[in-house]
Amino acid sequence: MTEDNAIWIEKYRPKDFSELKGQKEIVKRVEAFVKQENMPHLLFAGPAGTGKTSLALIIARKLFKDAWHQNFLELNASDERGIDIIRVKVKDFARTRAIGDVPFKIIYLDECDALTKEAQQALRRTMENYTQTCRFILACNYSSKIVEPIQSRCVVFRFKPLDKKEILSIIEHVSKEEKLKVNDKAKEALYEISEGDCRRVENILQSSAAIEKHITEEIIYSLASMAHPKEVDEVLKLALQNKFVESRKKLLDVMLNYGLSGLDIIKQIQKEILNLDIDNRKKMELIEKCGEIEFRMTEGSDEFIQLEALLSQITLAGIN
Repeated sequence: MTEDNAIWIEKYRPKDFSELKGQKEIVKRVEAFVKQENMPHLLFAGPAGTGKTSLALIIARKLFKDAWHQNFLELNASDERGIDIIRVKVKDFARTRAIGDVPFKIIYLDECDALTKEAQQALRRTMENYTQTCRFILACNYSSKIVEPIQSRCVVFRFKPLDKKEILSIIEHVSKEEKLKVNDKAKEALYEISEGDCRRVENILQSSAAIEKHITEEIIYSLASMAHPKEVDEVLKLALQNKFVESRKKLLDVMLNYGLSGLDIIKQIQKEILNLDIDNRKKMELIEKCGEIEFRMTEGSDEFIQLEALLSQITLAGIN
């Protein structure tokens, strides 16, 4: 477990269509394209850590076999987001013919929703002009940020977060390979924290294993920069019991112990409000307050004053 993080992530990256978790329908359709050795431009949209890059690499390996490095160009558009990268690097690669039997190369543009509008327009023309010698696979978190002309040129696949069963199977596989012991509560914590992001699960597991071979939920929460839900729940219950000062003190202790910012803790508070034993209408009012407080924080308001204001609203909800 002393390997570099990027090497470790690559070690557990799926190498075959059958190994990719959680995207059965997408894999089935993409596999059909690969068998025909022909495919349109593809657009992969969805949350981080759901298999977009892994699927693009599998496509390249299956199509080009040993020559996949020569026929596959991977770029991260969030680093190289200007129009020059499209006009020079992408165009130079796209205009040359592929090596081998497959009649096209593949350009994989990751995080292409970070491309400027001008770069997207240049990309649209490149996709149009070099379709005989090159296919594009575009990956993004939000397809709405991709201009309509590009979307209409691609087959769009929407990736979904991995469900609990798939996350647990990944945890089992990694813990078996690395000889780790992960208890049931730690597995539940990993699933809650990951929110269906496979990469985040693997990152937290690697960090945890560097500390201890027997992984507990306390280790998981401390490394994930998240407070234990029980402690957040305690903060809210103290406020509901009209113990505002104790609630504020507990909240500050939790933030200091876990090194959390106001924006980190507000998201956990919002989740725990739904579990409180209060009237549903009051729950909805408090969630609305969470949204208002979060907006104020992002606009630059003092996070401690805003969190105190939220606790005061929770206290009032308990009194009324």
